[in-house]
Amino acid sequence: MTTTQTSPPVTVTLESGPSGSGSIDDFELFYARRALDRFRTRLGRQGLLDLLAADIEEGNNFLRDSARASDGRFTAGTTVLSTRGLTSAAFLAWMDKAFAGDEHALLAAHPEHYVMGTDAIGARVVENIGPHVCSFYMGGWGTDAMAWAVDADELLPESEFPHRMSSNLFLADGTVVGRALIQFGDTADGFTASLSVYFPAAAPDDVLEHHLRHYAVEFRNWIVAAAAHA
Repeated sequence: MTTTQTSPPVTVTLESGPSGSGSIDDFELFYARRALDRFRTRLGRQGLLDLLAADIEEGNNFLRDSARASDGRFTAGTTVLSTRGLTSAAFLAWMDKAFAGDEHALLAAHPEHYVMGTDAIGARVVENIGPHVCSFYMGGWGTDAMAWAVDADELLPESEFPHRMSSNLFLADGTVVGRALIQFGDTADGFTASLSVYFPAAAPDDVLEHHLRHYAVEFRNWIVAAAAHA
C-alpha cells in the first residue's frame, strides 16, 4: 500500500516593514483599486464601451437567450447586509445623489462596474452578470409597472422595511432579463438591507450565486462611502 503525502500550504507572514496598519491582502486591494481607477479614468465611458463591445454583445445574447428559454420564469436570491452606525435614510440620500450624477462613486464600489448613468432609454448599467459583461437598463422603480413585486416571496413587511425599490432589468430591445427588489429597514443602531435579484430560470446557478456576491461587495462599499460623507 502506497501512502501519498501532501505538502502543507505555503504561508507568508509580514513580520516588519510598513508602518501603516493592514495585512498584505489589504495593501494589494488598495493598489488594485488605485490601478483600476486609473484605467477607468484614462479610458473614459466611451473608451470602456468600445473596449468591451464584443463582450457586451456576447453577454447580452446570453441574457436574451436565457430569458427566451425561461418563458417568463425567474429564479430569486437574496443577500442581507447589516449596518451599524448609519441610518437607511442617510444611506439612501447619498445613493440618490450618486445616481443623480456621481458616476465615479458608483463605479468605485465594484471592480466589475464599467458604466452607470442615464441615456435616451433610461438608467443604464454595464457590469458583469456572472462571467458575462452585460449592458442593461433599470426602470419603473416603485411604479405600477412593477406590480410583480407585490406578490414576491421576498417582499418583507412594510412596517419593518418601509424603504422599497423594485425594477425590471431589460435590454435595449425591451427584453426583460431580470428583476431587482431592494428593501431597507432601520434597527436600533443602523439598518438592514435585503437585496433580492431575479434571473431567468434557465440561467446557470452560478450566475445567481455570483450576483449575490456582487451585491455584497457593491453595497458594502456604497454604505462605507455614504458613511464617509455623512
